[in-house]
Amino acid sequence: MEPKYNYNRTNEPGSEPAHQAERPSNYVTPIRPPERELQPGEVEVLKVSGKSRPSSVAGAIAGVVRQAGRVEIQAIGAGATNQAIKAVAIARGYLISSGIDIVCIPAFIDVMIDDEERTAIKLLVERRPGFSGPSTSPVVQ
Repeated sequence: MEPKYNYNRTNEPGSEPAHQAERPSNYVTPIRPPERELQPGEVEVLKVSGKSRPSSVAGAIAGVVRQAGRVEIQAIGAGATNQAIKAVAIARGYLISSGIDIVCIPAFIDVMIDDEERTAIKLLVERRPGFSGPSTSPVVQ
């Protein structure tokens, strides 16, 4: 049986997989399209599925919180909500080491998907007001 994924762990030149070799050296996956800037008061929205990797979502959360101070996460279903909550916990660990603590405010929202109204969980993640460093956090990990 052939493995589904091939991981190349060597650092030899030319040993990267084909999909990585084509990228320029300064390649960065954008959080939002460069031509689309957020308006004042607008919040970046990250949509999480049950198959999302929590560590990847956590990196996106941390990046947006560092840039804009807040991010909205939307999840539909138990699996997606589970991944989103794990991502928030991981992002808190990423941010706390640089002196940023976050809070998460949950709410329900109605979203339209394929002309059907669905109920989603909205997690508003933002900087914790009044936080001045890792030593003041009652629960760091």
